[in-house]
Amino acid sequence: MDNIPNGNDVSSLYLDNGYLFFQLNPVEVRVENDSIDYEMRISEGRQATINAVSVSGNDRTNDHVVMRELRTRPGALFRRSDVQRTYRELAQLGFFDPQALDVSTLPNPQNGTVDIEYKVVEKSTSQLELQGGWGGGRVVGTIGLNFNNFSARNIWNKKAWRPLPSGDGQTISLRAQTNGSFFQSYSVSFTEPWLGGKKANSLTLSVFHNVQTNGLPKGDANRQALQITSISAGLGRRLKWPDDYFTLYTALEYQIFNLQKYQTGFLAFNDGRANSLNLKFVLGRNNTDVPIFPTKGSNFSLTLEVTPPFTLMNGQDLRGADDSEKYRWIEYHKWKFSGSWFSQIAKNFVLRTHMEFGVLGFFNPDIGLPPFERFFVGGDGLQNFVIDGREIIGLRGYPNNSLSGSNGDPLYTKFIFEFRYLISPNPQAQIFALAFAEGGNSYRQFEQFNPFLIKRSAGIGIRIFMPMFGLLGIDFGHGFDPIPGAATPSGWQTHFIIGQQF
Repeated sequence: MDNIPNGNDVSSLYLDNGYLFFQLNPVEVRVENDSIDYEMRISEGRQATINAVSVSGNDRTNDHVVMRELRTRPGALFRRSDVQRTYRELAQLGFFDPQALDVSTLPNPQNGTVDIEYKVVEKSTSQLELQGGWGGGRVVGTIGLNFNNFSARNIWNKKAWRPLPSGDGQTISLRAQTNGSFFQSYSVSFTEPWLGGKKANSLTLSVFHNVQTNGLPKGDANRQALQITSISAGLGRRLKWPDDYFTLYTALEYQIFNLQKYQTGFLAFNDGRANSLNLKFVLGRNNTDVPIFPTKGSNFSLTLEVTPPFTLMNGQDLRGADDSEKYRWIEYHKWKFSGSWFSQIAKNFVLRTHMEFGVLGFFNPDIGLPPFERFFVGGDGLQNFVIDGREIIGLRGYPNNSLSGSNGDPLYTKFIFEFRYLISPNPQAQIFALAFAEGGNSYRQFEQFNPFLIKRSAGIGIRIFMPMFGLLGIDFGHGFDPIPGAATPSGWQTHFIIGQQF
């Protein structure tokens, strides 16, 4: 891409309107005293159209997966911005090494056409997650497999298994987690990014099942258990307005919370079932250049998750009703915003600014906030050993979940300033260091909300991205404020980042 200008200079403006053959010659027309007058003499030439477009180097990814991302089409007017946008889209796929992406333009002034060749280098995309951690007073083991360039249509083709059928850009994830008889979690998800093959409309299907018990086997009269089963289906599409960096994702999810003599600490009943049917909308815009170490652009999302207001719809009076009746069908609306901005300060040196907030609300004041879906702020933000429908929000410099009430809170805010330095761009082991200043808090009531009343922290960390294992890292954060109920600052905390996906 170095041979293609970038910006609002004269060359870029002409190249963005097809004038690939234009020439600009500065001519010195006058010299007087300490001044020189220049005249820019421009020969526009004819506008160039695209003749042929080709891709080379995609040994594993099928041609149609690459070609559908191209913004340059044969017969169209040549535009520099289309070439640069194609470069960005190929990098965002995650199947190719961004540092090795290249484009060659072969102009033909005689007939006013240009051939374009994109050169890619494949990289490993599948990831293996093997980890051990501590949760619930026991060692928790996790195994996960993520196949990020899967090919479902070749499942029955024995020749395509090398070791798995690949090349169609689909994603399939398998994950299992357990600490023995006390906790098990299983999940499966599948994503088709181009449903139907003609437009960038994605389909995502997922199922998970979690079980937490007191360790006794089924059939034992003293067994206590909480089971959560969920199934969801989502459709995503790229929007054309306000611009084509916007996306809209819509998902429908049904969850069952099944309690068997289980003491949750936040429900007054311990036997029975709670149901949740929610619709999720995610409006996002992402124009960052690359997924792992963005150097420019922004990435934001606005999420609304809402259930039907069942009790308001049927006029049911639940004043004085017990929790088993109130939460037979869970009701809530949940709003979240997240935004990150990336600015390159110098070579390999990037500033990331980030802000996010979340609000959990209810429809019926006789029921109030739901027992599930609440925010728990503090710590590394990892979702390990989570079963009761909570949402964990990381805040470095403080212990896990330490900044929220024991039953979670309905409101939180978070702000980050992070300076990043790229140590190694090697796609097989991309490494960057970071220094951060961070602040955030959660609030038990809306009346307590104060965006300036935050828990502050600062520290350093390092990240290593390996295609086989995802993002690994460690942070050392110092909390400057005390956690609720303590008199002294949180002090230094160590946080691990394991297997984060993009």
